[in-house]
Amino acid sequence: MNRPPHPRRRSARDWAVDTAVFLFALIFGLIVFEDSAKPGSREFLVLLDLVSGLALCLAIWFRRRWPVQLALAASVISIWSETASGPTLVLILSVAVYRPLRTTLLVFAANSVSLVLYLQVKRPPDSGALAVAAIALYIAVAGWGLYIRSRRQLLQTLRDRADRAEMVARLQAEQGQLRAREEIAREMHDVLGHRLSLLSVHAGALAYRPDASTAEVASAAEVIRESAHQALQDLREVIGVLRAPVGELPQPSFADLPALVEASQAAGVPVELRQGVVGALPEHIGRTAYRIVQEGLTNAMKHAPGEQVTIDVTGAPGNGLAVVVRNPAPSKRLGDGRGLLGLAERAALVEGRLEHGRTPDGEFRLSAWLPWPS
Repeated sequence: MNRPPHPRRRSARDWAVDTAVFLFALIFGLIVFEDSAKPGSREFLVLLDLVSGLALCLAIWFRRRWPVQLALAASVISIWSETASGPTLVLILSVAVYRPLRTTLLVFAANSVSLVLYLQVKRPPDSGALAVAAIALYIAVAGWGLYIRSRRQLLQTLRDRADRAEMVARLQAEQGQLRAREEIAREMHDVLGHRLSLLSVHAGALAYRPDASTAEVASAAEVIRESAHQALQDLREVIGVLRAPVGELPQPSFADLPALVEASQAAGVPVELRQGVVGALPEHIGRTAYRIVQEGLTNAMKHAPGEQVTIDVTGAPGNGLAVVVRNPAPSKRLGDGRGLLGLAERAALVEGRLEHGRTPDGEFRLSAWLPWPS
């Protein structure tokens, strides 16, 4: 019945509303009781009417936790108690606000049957007019409660959409920054990588210079070669830093992956993360896996909003790390794919590979394999 898992604590506004509702139910019930009191009635019946109605008024303080149970109890007490008319209206309203339409109709029917039984037991004068007035009042109260419920649901939907749109805009801005830095990284890789490769070639030729002893030339060439190789490694690290979005330095690690999934879930994206990683990942491999999952989530949120996203991360030293992101394939055509191209380049930098595309099962699958030395 859409019942919250744990009742939240009353706020100051809740206390004010509950107090006003309690006073309304109490005053309304006492007025009806006084107007319908008959001289010569048995004292026991009058006392039962008053006590049961007042007890139902006190039960209103628990209407947020048990609205249906209290409303059904009110339908039974209303058979003999005029004092229960006030809290009964409040409980019908509460059911309409906090429970679905089907439950509201059930409570409405129970109170309608209770009204018929009340007319048979009490036999008041002008019972027909009283029945019409009571049914009209029930309908008005239930309709008001349904309006409040639909308005709250609409506001919550608008809030969720605004939060999701804000997160999508932030991720798109981060992707824009990432693409701009990737262009710089490509230039550095093309120019410096080419020069360092030439340096390595010339260093290899230095070992065959005729104007120096073979041992000296070979030793110097080996030093140059090692230096060039280390420079290439440093270049890869610099490119990795350039590709990190602003505000995320130091760069995220593989341990931040659950937080990324939780942030997407908080925005309304159904994400399931399944991990089967044995051992501690190298830092650059874990960072690359994080970026692949981030891009997969961004694409899923952008092109297939609201669809289930499944992330599988498995691997062990010596076997490599496998990252698979799956979600239902969108019906419309995807974007220009620059983000996926950037991911392919990022995977290639760590000597991995990346694949993406639609599967025969109607899903879009983004998979990557990254090396993990033993």
